[in-house]
Amino acid sequence: MRTTRTTRRAVRGSLTLLAGCTALVVAVTSAPASAAGARDVLPPRDGWASADGGTTGGAGADAAHRYTVSTWEQLRAALVDAPGAPRVIKVKGTLNATAAGCAAFEADGYDFDRYLADYDPAVWGRDTPVSGAQEDLRAASAARQGAAIKAYVPADTTIVGVGKNAGITGGSLQIQGVDNVVVRDLTLESPLDCFPQWDPTDGATGAWNSEYDSMVVYGSTHVWVDHNTFTDGAHPDSSLPSYYGEIYQQHDGELDVVRGADLVTASWNVFADHDKTLMIGNSDSAGGTDRGKLRVTLHHNVFRDIVERAPRVRFGQVDAYNNHYIVPAGGYQYSFGIGQESQLVAQKNAFTLPEGVSAAKILKKWKEAPVTADANYVNGKRVDLIAVHNAEIPEETLASGAGWTPSLRTRVDDPRKLPGLLAHQAGAGKRR
Repeated sequence: MRTTRTTRRAVRGSLTLLAGCTALVVAVTSAPASAAGARDVLPPRDGWASADGGTTGGAGADAAHRYTVSTWEQLRAALVDAPGAPRVIKVKGTLNATAAGCAAFEADGYDFDRYLADYDPAVWGRDTPVSGAQEDLRAASAARQGAAIKAYVPADTTIVGVGKNAGITGGSLQIQGVDNVVVRDLTLESPLDCFPQWDPTDGATGAWNSEYDSMVVYGSTHVWVDHNTFTDGAHPDSSLPSYYGEIYQQHDGELDVVRGADLVTASWNVFADHDKTLMIGNSDSAGGTDRGKLRVTLHHNVFRDIVERAPRVRFGQVDAYNNHYIVPAGGYQYSFGIGQESQLVAQKNAFTLPEGVSAAKILKKWKEAPVTADANYVNGKRVDLIAVHNAEIPEETLASGAGWTPSLRTRVDDPRKLPGLLAHQAGAGKRR
């Protein structure tokens, strides 16, 4: 039976008893597993995910529903075993969702060289989306990859890395339409889309568009994402080739919170080396599902060498405090994107900006929406982000005052201490 909000409170209150018990571990690999951290629950008042009953993940799992996995296939098996039962899944080592390589997903007849020849703008033009045999085969190949690399996380689940090098490469965790999920202590290397689609109508010169985020929270509630490291790993954008004069983009986002998702806390994570990183709300036209939801707290995270979307917000009441933004020297667009009906509060964050990058770029106005941004520090000095933005980018003047005051905060640190503090405590394997 699924853990209800009432029983989640009971689970949290009984942790002291659980800590003293010795339980058997049912492991997919039959290997022993440490219990450290597996039953951790979100502390009271720790961001939006602590509201309305809190977030306990699989803390109510019995011994028969605790698993240790060391391959991608074992993880997916553990996620679908015993539907409806709370579970704890411990990840040992790095699970590779694309170990067989891109060729394993290719539909018969798909030929990338043929694709490039058929849809070369000099041949196809730039006014019409691509279609035809090779595009159909590309789409079929992409569907095969999607089916292989997506793992659907059920309600009342904790996924936690144990030991050194625990993580997932090439996989996409799908938290869709469920309640009460915890993901901790994993290094998540962004999936590499084997079959990006060429869209000649995207922008003035066309663009390659890719799929697959490392993690998607879609229509789900009570989700805690803590002490993970999100990275492009061995395949940074700088390593990707270009075709038709545009980068062959094989990455999408690192974390997306979309389509009516609500009550999410992301804490003590590292988001690194990525372009479009964290999106909260994915469409201006999604007010029917998103208005009044998308309540997300981001605290004590590191955003290192992130080009944009850290986060970009639509609709949601988002509390971003005590994060450290280490801005890249080249290509930087913005950190906070102010979008459709967003209600962003950005307070007591630290920004490390390289020479030549103005603090005015930290905020980006996409739509008319007020924002609260105060007590933030740039290179060790307190800066009024709205004032400097409006002074230097008057065509995007922002209004101050998001219209609400966050109350679900526990630890709040002096922003000047964040660079040193988070360097030692944020990311996978750095819990204390």
